[in-house]
Amino acid sequence: MPLVRPMGSGLFEVRTSLPDGTIARVLFSFHGGELYAVHGFIKKAQKTPPAELDLARKRQKEIDNG
Repeated sequence: MPLVRPMGSGLFEVRTSLPDGTIARVLFSFHGGELYAVHGFIKKAQKTPPAELDLARKRQKEIDNG
């Protein structure tokens, strides 16, 4: 799986494994030529939980609407 993957609607996910084996994710988007990290979380399930995506998309909309 790639290090970064698109999550749809201009939202992207960065994947990383921390030294203790914990899996972390950071969701980000671009706006006005800048990168915004909108949400980060520790992954506990194989699939990205819908609540994590919903929160990231809510924050993305706040950035887009200024």
